[in-house]
Amino acid sequence: MIFRLYSVAMRLASPLLDRLLEKRLARGKEDPARIRERRGEATLPRPTGHLFWVHGASVGECQTALALIDQLLALDPELQVLLTSGTRTSADLMAGRLPERAIHQFVPVDQPRWIDRFLDHWAPSAAIFVESDLWPNLVLETQARDIPLILANARMSESSFARWRRLGFLTGRLFEDFALILASNEAQKRGFESLTRAPVVCIGNLKRAAGPLAVDEVKLLELKHATGTRPVFLAASTHDGEESAILTAHRHAADRIPGLLTVIAPRHPNRGPAIELMAADTGLTVARRSTGALPDAATEVYVADTMGEMGTLFTLADTVFIAGSFVPVGGHNPLEPAHFGKPVLFGPLMTKNADIATDMIAAGVAEEVADGIALGGRIVALTQDGAERSAMTGAALAFARGQSKIAEEMAERIMDTVNRHGAPGASPSGTTP
Repeated sequence: MIFRLYSVAMRLASPLLDRLLEKRLARGKEDPARIRERRGEATLPRPTGHLFWVHGASVGECQTALALIDQLLALDPELQVLLTSGTRTSADLMAGRLPERAIHQFVPVDQPRWIDRFLDHWAPSAAIFVESDLWPNLVLETQARDIPLILANARMSESSFARWRRLGFLTGRLFEDFALILASNEAQKRGFESLTRAPVVCIGNLKRAAGPLAVDEVKLLELKHATGTRPVFLAASTHDGEESAILTAHRHAADRIPGLLTVIAPRHPNRGPAIELMAADTGLTVARRSTGALPDAATEVYVADTMGEMGTLFTLADTVFIAGSFVPVGGHNPLEPAHFGKPVLFGPLMTKNADIATDMIAAGVAEEVADGIALGGRIVALTQDGAERSAMTGAALAFARGQSKIAEEMAERIMDTVNRHGAPGASPSGTTP
């Protein structure tokens, strides 16, 4: 009943949703050339044959999905993949990272008519939601067409599990509709089993299987020429409230490391000017990448307020701090710098990636630091102790390379589930929007 009322409300809210999209467009949060995709209107033709639809909310989920997409395409040379997401940053990043036979569209807003339009055009053979971006109409309209639903790398906070359990008599159907739930760890498996009778399996955290981020060799050479032999510390994907600790770490470490360059790469690049001002107000010499500036010999802090360059920055850095871990964001993926053989540091708030963080610490790949002072101390130690840095580099590369089998097994399980379910209907021969 609750979903029926929600569906009716969303149908009646079409004028409000249109105005919301227009406001987002005015704020630069929607792509004007592709805004109609948010209303379910395709801007690309549907490829012929079987098409798997993979959905991730934003940058993190889409990056996580890439390893799975690669394995699905490897298992079936005729398969095509549609990846959807809801943010411009994820669309921009995926434009340069999707493999052949994979395309991107924005996910439609959760309005039934718009979802029907989306599903009519794309007619996917399977729908794979990555992590937990589940919109009721999107899920239920898909299931109503007998399209197998799979939740990959499923995870949810304990408070969310508790809320879903309290509302189980109203909302249990949402999870019952899934043909397969692939939990990211054993605790998540138990949590989803408490919500549904759908099959729940734990293969591992898909984030572990992601390959190394892309590196722009031209930009890397340019940055290396600008930095020369200077030691480089990178704070990756910082959030508001973390930069003050990073600047504290820099001042603490720079007293003992001549020429130290600290690179701050904010999670949201539009925060670049504010970070530049904050660093300058403490008396540090700052340059900002989005202005076209490169660090020179006098630059102490370099604000890398750009998108899609993290792999290049990981390659440049000597030591990396994974942010979102000094503030209650849950911490970003600590495996990303490990692929580049970098010593990894992070704060105590790594709840979203706790299993990876714990295993990386145990493997000698990463360390937890309590605050900016402790972070500065570890930067000094890892810069001055070549043997320790070398040991962490070797451990990081070995650990990262050992994670790829998770995506392979997950793809095989998905293929088996879809094959047992059977095709939801004949695939169209391809249409032009």
